[in-house]
Amino acid sequence: MSQINIQELAIAVAVQRNNPTILTPDFLKYSGIVPSDWELAKQPIVSNAGSQVTFQNRVSIAAQVNRVVFSEPIAAKESKEVSIAGIARKYIEKLPEANYQGVGINVAGFVLFNPEGKTARNYIFETLLNPGPWQEVGNAPAQASMRFIYSLDGGPLTLEINEARIQLPDQKMIPAILFAGSFSHNLPQNIQGDKLAPLFQIIENWQADLEAYKEIVNTKFLSNQEGYQPYNAPSTDTVFPT
Repeated sequence: MSQINIQELAIAVAVQRNNPTILTPDFLKYSGIVPSDWELAKQPIVSNAGSQVTFQNRVSIAAQVNRVVFSEPIAAKESKEVSIAGIARKYIEKLPEANYQGVGINVAGFVLFNPEGKTARNYIFETLLNPGPWQEVGNAPAQASMRFIYSLDGGPLTLEINEARIQLPDQKMIPAILFAGSFSHNLPQNIQGDKLAPLFQIIENWQADLEAYKEIVNTKFLSNQEGYQPYNAPSTDTVFPT
């Protein structure tokens, strides 16, 4: 089978009693958190319940009462081109007194299956699950979602696996499996000195989490799976799940 197609990276910063209304395009630009020439992709949302600002380069920042999430498509990018780690750091530097609790590094990717061969459903029900009567209930094929929780040196990883269909630019639908990984990093208690330093260290170490995700998915889930023909999308940075 093919290697995982990485699509999106998200950095979620947990913070107590966060004020979502702080997040506005003016705050981001005038504070130097994002470049002043970045253009909005749509009208921003600003409310007490939650705010979101999305730019035309598809970088998105969303704030809720308990977290701020920075997300970016990274399918066709080199590591040095990924911007949200730097944006997250600048955002935190502008609000140093906030009560930060931890950081989640979230990665989403997929693998496409040739629709003329064994499909994504076959992979889940024949490879990851044992066959049984629980698969044949109802008047349509069953669908499955799986969750694995791994204890790693850097922190726990939750890996969710779901069957999906990917729509290509030519509108063709291709069966796929989505692998969504979430690394959870808590901040140490009773920090002496610079309280933001551990937070910045976690954020700046996002590449290590990405590599761990890729290694687990590629070598533990996608290697040596005979009978499955991968489908190579013409441009994996322009496809999306439905």
